[in-house]
Amino acid sequence: MSVAVVRGAAFTADRPWGARTVAAFGGLTANLHWTNAAYPWHVNDGDELFVVLAGAVEMQWREDGIERSARLVAGDVWRGGAGIAHRALPQGEARVLVVETPDADTLVDAA
Repeated sequence: MSVAVVRGAAFTADRPWGARTVAAFGGLTANLHWTNAAYPWHVNDGDELFVVLAGAVEMQWREDGIERSARLVAGDVWRGGAGIAHRALPQGEARVLVVETPDADTLVDAA
């Protein structure tokens, strides 16, 4: 077994949503992301756990035909079930940890 210390709040990438995989276990990946741009509407094949480590993100999702949103700040966690259309809109720079099944995203129409 190995040990890693990752300073998530200081992570940077060369492009929005650039990622570093920090763990893979039980068919899931935990990816650290840096971003300053919106992620498009998409659905996941499995559940997703979205943890804001630094900055703020407006998470939008559609559930039962209703569009909802929540402003997430450092320490906040959002869990979306499989098949829920959602997108993330960072407000400035943000660092997030996303736990999900690999390659689970399917882009959906913005309407």
